[in-house]
Amino acid sequence: MDISVVVPLFNEDESLPELTAWIDKVMIANNFSYEIILVDDGSTDRSWEVIEALRLQNPAIKGIKFRRNYGKSAALNVGFEATQGDVVITMDADLQDSPDEIPELYRRIKEEKLDLISGWKKKRYDPITKTIPTKLFNAATRKMSGIELNDFNCGLKAYRSDVIKTIEVYGEMHRYIPVIAKWAGFGKIAEQVVEHRARKYGTTKFGFSRFINGFLDLLSIFFVGKFGKRPMHFFGSLGVLSFFLGIVMSLYVLIEKQILIWKGLAYRDVTDQPLFYLSLVAIVVGSQMFLAGFIAELLSRNAPERNQYLIEKELK
Repeated sequence: MDISVVVPLFNEDESLPELTAWIDKVMIANNFSYEIILVDDGSTDRSWEVIEALRLQNPAIKGIKFRRNYGKSAALNVGFEATQGDVVITMDADLQDSPDEIPELYRRIKEEKLDLISGWKKKRYDPITKTIPTKLFNAATRKMSGIELNDFNCGLKAYRSDVIKTIEVYGEMHRYIPVIAKWAGFGKIAEQVVEHRARKYGTTKFGFSRFINGFLDLLSIFFVGKFGKRPMHFFGSLGVLSFFLGIVMSLYVLIEKQILIWKGLAYRDVTDQPLFYLSLVAIVVGSQMFLAGFIAELLSRNAPERNQYLIEKELK
């Protein structure tokens, strides 16, 4: 199969017939063998009934329905597991992504041997309350990940099948799939300017909390990707640094007192100086962080996936 199109959705019953008909038209025009996987993330409208009706009209349409709303990441992860195509396309169900972009995305994945192509909605039809925070998060993600993309959260993306069969998307990590793919060893990541259409039906399903959660998810990806198999390097380094600073500050307080006594000058008791207590706190925190790193290292070494590594090719 050439292409699998994964569409996560929540309460999009009005747009589904138009979207699937558009995708079908593009696939037939380009002679692609394809499937459309519609993942209903616990919709409360008629979305599932519409999917069932569409399936009867077009056998290429497949549906997955969650019992409740789990979020876009869960919908994508389950959809990825069900794909059979060589190239996997993801797009939103609200008709703001154009299926006309699919042939070019497919061509570039195949001809340029890319792992992932992320869409860039250069001209957007979103309110300023959404575009400004999005720009800030894209800038932060570029800085932390080293991936030069302008729109990490664009729903329209294309992947080699190997990529989505290797990575795991959970929580609200769908915003940072390029980062997850890079940490998994898929470094051939490109960008393509795509059309952003105004929403035709319904309203957006995302609130302001997604920006806070998105930033926390970015920190989580960065930490797990870099220190997941060697947590002692992170906690141990900070612990040793804090412990060393605490020792230095406490020695400074003690030596200062001894010098003042030796010169016959007035001095304060060690316990009367705030720096002494700061040094104690630094020593205690440093010890705790070192122990946290030690415990995390023990857990990591005993984890069943501790020696599971992603092998791209093998000759025997």
